[in-house]
Amino acid sequence: MPSRRSLLFASLAGFLPAPLLAAAPPAQPARAPAATEPPLLAGPHAIKRVFTPATTPLGPLGTEARWALILDFNTGATLLEKNPTEAMPPSSMTKLMTLYIVYSKLKAGQLKLDQTLPVSRAAWRTGGSKMFVPLGGDVSIADLIQGIEVDSGNDACVVIAEAISGSEETFAELMNHTAQQLHLVNSHFINATGLPAPGHYMCCQDIATLARLIISEFPDYYHYASEKVFTFSNIKQYNRNQLVQENLADGLKTGFTDAGGYGLCASAERDERRIIMVLNGMPTEADRTAEGVRLLDWAFRSFEDVTLFKAGTPVAAVPVWLGSNPTVPLAGLTDLVATLPHEWRRTAHIRAIYEAPVPAPISAGQPLGWLLLDGQGVPPARLELYAAIAVPRLGLAGRALAVLTHLAFGY
Repeated sequence: MPSRRSLLFASLAGFLPAPLLAAAPPAQPARAPAATEPPLLAGPHAIKRVFTPATTPLGPLGTEARWALILDFNTGATLLEKNPTEAMPPSSMTKLMTLYIVYSKLKAGQLKLDQTLPVSRAAWRTGGSKMFVPLGGDVSIADLIQGIEVDSGNDACVVIAEAISGSEETFAELMNHTAQQLHLVNSHFINATGLPAPGHYMCCQDIATLARLIISEFPDYYHYASEKVFTFSNIKQYNRNQLVQENLADGLKTGFTDAGGYGLCASAERDERRIIMVLNGMPTEADRTAEGVRLLDWAFRSFEDVTLFKAGTPVAAVPVWLGSNPTVPLAGLTDLVATLPHEWRRTAHIRAIYEAPVPAPISAGQPLGWLLLDGQGVPPARLELYAAIAVPRLGLAGRALAVLTHLAFGY
């Protein structure tokens, strides 16, 4: 019978020290917590200025944010987290879901940027931040997107929601359906804006997921998030994301409510690395900016993206049972790129895990195992391994000889 084998690499391209970890199966993703409504705070004065620790691969790191998550965009590695799946009032970061739906329909050809949408009284009367759409007028989708991205216009969100679904309430149902399709773990939408409403919540992980999808799936529209100023109806407004204003980030959204404090979803790129950061629950707008700058700098300074193996490079040879070859090489279909601390060579462990022997026949590209990366200070990563070549099954005479040899000599 096949048995689980773990091949521990004594070196990684000549520079990884011998690891001292026992074999283990690939880690299973944590189950999503049950959706819960976020706790309500008494107001901004109830948010204390306390640097409680967040969890990072390098150890605890104090942060003023009540909720926080930092990811590497290229690898998905978690660099910092603090209550990442806990429901919270998302404020205007809700608008990332509204934008995701709009961008999806633009990409599918169901909407066009120069298409105009009517402004209802309900949209015109929507409170909070506004782009000041004209009652009874028509506004292009391109302007509405800028009104959402730059002005954080609640009125613009309602115009879009009504045009797509007939009403904001029905659009919220579409938002919830989309959340299920995207496997968001703890979000529920009541409106398209993020204005406070019982039962309306998101978590940091879901906001980061939406940010990553917007950047990767809609590159033709992501540039709107980095616009610093937008003038509509002779009213000039500036992007509320101070990190965008200072060229420290190129998106995506800020927010504020009394219940959730000041929040920020930001993304920045430096030296071909991109970081996604979600912070919420900070006492002041200035704190939001200062903490965002500090944690972005920490993430870029403390980690690097390293290509450990190139696609197609054999990383292990697995014994084959009754095959024309005694072994089959395993390789990844893509590069194994990992986000690692700068001192990773001292602590990183890498293992190939597979069942052996593998019964023939084996098809090229057949999944046969995993390459696992972990270690002190190392964000875990894994790469599925596939058969690099096909291994046909031996003919009848060859199989008989192999079985007799195994019975006689044990190999």
